[in-house]
Amino acid sequence: MSRADLIPLLPIIAPAAAAVAILLIIGSRRNHALAATLSLIGLAVGFVPLCGMSPVASTRVASLLTLDGYALFFAGLILAASFFVVLLSHGYLQRRERQPEEFYALLLIATSGAVVLATSSHFVSFFLGLEALTVSLYTLIAYERAGRNGIEAGVKYLILAAVSAAFLLFGMALIYAEFGTMEFSRIAGAWSDHGSSLLALAGMAMIIVGVGFKLALAPFHMWTPDVYQGAPVPATAFLATVSKAAVFAVLLRYFAALGAAQSGSLRVALTLIAIVSMFTGNLLALMQASVKRILAYSSIAHSGYLLIALLATRDYAPLAASYYLLAYVVTTLGAWGVVTALSSKEGDADSLEDYRGLAWRRPWLTGALTAMLFSLAGIPLTAGFVGKFYLLTAGVAGQMWLLVIMLVINSAIGLFYYVRIIVAMYSQPRAAAAEAPLEARTSPAASAALAGLLFILIWFGVYPGPLVGLLQSLAGNLR
Repeated sequence: MSRADLIPLLPIIAPAAAAVAILLIIGSRRNHALAATLSLIGLAVGFVPLCGMSPVASTRVASLLTLDGYALFFAGLILAASFFVVLLSHGYLQRRERQPEEFYALLLIATSGAVVLATSSHFVSFFLGLEALTVSLYTLIAYERAGRNGIEAGVKYLILAAVSAAFLLFGMALIYAEFGTMEFSRIAGAWSDHGSSLLALAGMAMIIVGVGFKLALAPFHMWTPDVYQGAPVPATAFLATVSKAAVFAVLLRYFAALGAAQSGSLRVALTLIAIVSMFTGNLLALMQASVKRILAYSSIAHSGYLLIALLATRDYAPLAASYYLLAYVVTTLGAWGVVTALSSKEGDADSLEDYRGLAWRRPWLTGALTAMLFSLAGIPLTAGFVGKFYLLTAGVAGQMWLLVIMLVINSAIGLFYYVRIIVAMYSQPRAAAAEAPLEARTSPAASAALAGLLFILIWFGVYPGPLVGLLQSLAGNLR
């Protein structure tokens, strides 16, 4: 393999190499700042080649990976999101963990697995990338060994992730038994030629169950609130953004390859899952007094929204899904970033009471969280509004009127619990809360990360044209 062949693989190789370097350094001398710096360098090195690659170029690695413009966009999104997570993690871990260096190594390994997942065009690479991502997440979720909640969250995720992996493997085996291949494009061709059999539909149903767990879709969402609440906040931010973006990227490529071969029963099943996910996430979020659980249930609803793009026509699905995922990742990172910045050594900023009167004590963080919540709700002048607009456009173009109506209704429901957090932040602080429990100082790295995310959120909400043009040029890779 020549040097030119290795350059497209740098988004996978660079984070993994940085993880190895961190582990070697830990063996001789622990240094938190050095581990964080090496993580940022590894992610930056993996991102740089993406800037010089043509959006219409396509490189194949055997039949396992497809490095086209679409895959490179999601690889860049994953690396950039991980970069922001590292920035947000440094101050948090500095306050909370005596030995935080391994956290970065695990984060980098998970990032490499996520990039493999996003560039997969074969079930073998799909599963390898997914397991590299998931196994790292087991430890990241339970990284705070001193806390009972973290261990409980890690065990719950471990057990349910293992069950979902079993469903995935069995579903892949049934697809292979039916079509004799695990390559997405060849499966789509065989499905178009021979139609859908009972064996193929059973395999697809099991794959949906496995992927539904990873995307926190109802009714496979049971782990989400407990894991989101118990895990360290930076690990939750990574799980809610990078993991979801990687899984959805490969899922969109797979369904784009199937195209017209998608059976009616498959579309009905996904439609029902989307509707149940929207209502489950939004209605359960209304009953929560924990900000972390509110954001967890909100992520379930947003996964349901994303299924609209998956079911849309081939002309609209790539643009709607890519833009909405970008807006979701930026917004969710920002929301969890504020929670990270507010968390102290004594505990995470979780209860709504912790946020009461926050505007009088931490106006900058209050403004940032307000913008992120408005974006999640789809308020104009934010990236979230533009993302929902394209989801609605995709739904209307595909004449999916039921899903369009459900999206509008659930967006209105979601606005209530987002506004509930905002009202608490701008309420007059109570006398007993004047000396707030949230007095951890925001680190310079976290402040820079939040400022960058806020700028991206508003920029793509006010001036989305260049990004839309780029995504439209990339959409050709899936046709």
